[in-house]
Amino acid sequence: MQNSFSDNYKDAGVDVTSGYRSVELIKKHVLRTKTDGVIEEIGGFGGLFAMPQTGFSQPVLVSGTDGVGTKLAVAKLLNKHDTIGIDCVAMCVNDIICARAQPLFFLDYIACGKNIPETIEKIVTGVAEGCVRSGCALVGGETAEHPGTMAQDEYDLAGFSVGIAEKSKIPDKNSVKNGDVIIGFASSGVHSNGFSLIRKIFDIEKNPQILERHFSELGKTLGEELLTPTKIYVKPMLELFKKINVRSVCHITGGGFHENLPRAYGENKRAVIKASSFQIHPVFDIISKTGSVSQREMFNIYNMGIGMCVIVSQEDADEAVRILNSNNEKAFIIGEIHEGKSGVVIE
Repeated sequence: MQNSFSDNYKDAGVDVTSGYRSVELIKKHVLRTKTDGVIEEIGGFGGLFAMPQTGFSQPVLVSGTDGVGTKLAVAKLLNKHDTIGIDCVAMCVNDIICARAQPLFFLDYIACGKNIPETIEKIVTGVAEGCVRSGCALVGGETAEHPGTMAQDEYDLAGFSVGIAEKSKIPDKNSVKNGDVIIGFASSGVHSNGFSLIRKIFDIEKNPQILERHFSELGKTLGEELLTPTKIYVKPMLELFKKINVRSVCHITGGGFHENLPRAYGENKRAVIKASSFQIHPVFDIISKTGSVSQREMFNIYNMGIGMCVIVSQEDADEAVRILNSNNEKAFIIGEIHEGKSGVVIE
């Protein structure tokens, strides 16, 4: 690549040599994610990955794509870019694990006003860490400079993951029965949803100093709390699938409980959630009080301390919690499935 450069293109705002420098800097991070299916290192026109040859009679590929949203604005204000990639991976792999899909590989896309190789490296450091935590390979990606459409210090991050599942073992929401138990997995905080409201409530753009304020309830600054990476649930979920008949799974993301839970069960059923059954993360109390946001709205926007839910039979509920706890996952029985109009009731 040493002979590839263009002064004219650089004058237009795109420095191709910065792109090559970025690739060199991220190679060592990508190498951390290599799994048995990876055929070649990054740098080709497509990421090559060999399908697993054993263990599946009817393999189904499951894909998921997402971004990080305006959580990136907080990362920019704090000039901290090495964890935001974990969020990007988490948002994708936590979706596909709902279909009992083992993540195989991940690709990212970074659009930026100016390619600053050291910043790109920090972003990809987080992406690689997210891949390691979920057991998938980072097989490629794209970094694109958008001069004139984005400020030089702006960037956006998105990605997608592909996983594999056995068709006969994919959870079926229609198998959910009245009386089934809902188990919630503790979240690490806000995760990656609702940041536009957070930024408005705290007036972060006009008052960025608020991010440096220490909250005793949190034991850290607001900025540190908000940039806590989204928890990745892949490995404990895979362990649970091995031992328990999981009827259905729900990733609590944008839309909170009221939008996401009904996606995990059929019609004429509703989820009854007991808010006292789990610890609402203190960051949500701070958000609610500061912004005068009602409980109904909070549960309709945020995860409130529960990032993932599984639905199991009453007979399996206690064992499921035990398995999750033994895999270092804080899990709680938070509610039940009742007959009635589809929706969610928070008690």
